[in-house]
Amino acid sequence: MLRAAGIGVGDEVVVPAFGNIEVAQAVTLAGALPVFADIDPVTYCLAPDSVEAATTSRTAAVVVVHRFGRRADIGRLHALGQRHGLLVLEQGESEAPYDEIAQRRQRAAFLDAKLKGVRTPDGGDGHTYQQYVVRVPGNGRPDRDAFARALRAKGIECRVPVKTPVHRLPEFRRCVSLPETELAADETLTLPVDAALTKREMQRTVSAANALGGLLQPAF
Repeated sequence: MLRAAGIGVGDEVVVPAFGNIEVAQAVTLAGALPVFADIDPVTYCLAPDSVEAATTSRTAAVVVVHRFGRRADIGRLHALGQRHGLLVLEQGESEAPYDEIAQRRQRAAFLDAKLKGVRTPDGGDGHTYQQYVVRVPGNGRPDRDAFARALRAKGIECRVPVKTPVHRLPEFRRCVSLPETELAADETLTLPVDAALTKREMQRTVSAANALGGLLQPAF
């Protein structure tokens, strides 16, 4: 799509650093330069204000990636694109059947009500819970990683959605400040909400997570 739009050498394309490397690679393959903008801490998608701050006279496009079942603020991003004459491209997630989404939402609601000591996701804007992402904030220690190891030891499937932001990878290393992106990479963890999970399995997840005592308290 970038090539079809005539985007290439000398152009800049604003992309998220929180997510897959493929988006930045696609910009590079088109001959343009990927420029990283920060995310909204609630949706994990590009933050319009950060995109605006990253826009220069060389910016030709923005690639918006919808994450985890939450959509970006596409209205504001399209308005920004119109103001600056930018192409706004969207990369979405595969759509699940309505029944499957309804079951994921039901399981997410159960976790929202039962989990303690972690920050549960915001369910607004038609969240489909492609992934159920919690935050395990740290106090200068790798709380999230220790939390994940403890859950796995109890047989609970969980994973870190983004281990290293793209702007920190050798191929795309940039000296840019993306505080929300880096904080999300340090704190986020996905918990299972698959439609096939039984109520007993969901209760096991809650029991295992809550038994860890929630957040580590800072030492005084």
